[in-house]
Formats: sequence, C-alpha cells, structure tokens
Amino acid sequence: MTILTGVLLAFVVLEALNVIILYWFPTSDKGNSVGMFQAWEKSKADPEVHAFVRYLVNWVAGTKLIFLALLVVVMIVGNPITQLLSLVALVFTVATFYWRLYPIIRQQDKEGNITPAGYSRTLALMIGGFLIVFMAALVVYAVFPG
Repeated sequence: MTILTGVLLAFVVLEALNVIILYWFPTSDKGNSVGMFQAWEKSKADPEVHAFVRYLVNWVAGTKLIFLALLVVVMIVGNPITQLLSLVALVFTVATFYWRLYPIIRQQDKEGNITPAGYSRTLALMIGGFLIVFMAALVVYAVFPG
C-alpha cells in the first residue's frame, strides 16, 4: 500500500462513519452530524421546514457516499497518477470548507446556536489537519514515489 492509498483509505473510513451518522443518527452531536445545531430541534416545530432540513441532511450523506464510492474505485483500480490527482482534488475540495461553510458555522457558534460552544474552531482545526495530512502525503510521495 502506498502513502497515497493509505491516506485515501483513512479519509474514506472517517467519512464513511460520517455518512452512517448522517443517515441513521442525525441528532447525534458526534461525527459532524446536525445534533449540535440548535436549529435542528427548532425545525421540528414546523413539519415543512423539518422535512426540508432532513432532505438536505440526507442529500449531503448521499453526496458523500457517491464521492466515497468513487474514491474506493480510484484506490482499487487507479494507477498512482490517478491516486495522486485524486489527492490533489481532495485538497482543493476539502479546502472549500473555509470559503463557504466555515463562515456560516462560525457565525452560528458566535450566536450561541451550537452545542458545544467553540465547535466551529474544533471543526476548522480538524479539517485543517486533513489538509495537512493530504499535503504531507503529496510531498512524501513526490520524494519517495511508490
């Protein structure tokens, strides 16, 4: 197993756990589910809004599942160049968190709408950690291919 396959596999496992939580335990406050957002419980007061929120949560889980299935295919049949480019793609796509999602979750955190408080910072650090691992794997592979 190369460093590229190892990093892709670790990411697939972590994200697969997130998909399981989103599909079957959306009220959880673990694994980046939606239970930490107070708006989840508030949405239950309006069945139409709650149905829409549930739809979006399941849409995110389904999108992640498609993405993960494609990564598994890349790990199994992709050559090293395909795996390398997949890791580069992960760097760019995961980094979009800071552009679109982080400002929203940080604002929700500041307004006291997330439990535990400070979760936006924890999530930002965790995603930053993913990016560091991805980039480190790219560097290691560039220095020691195969």
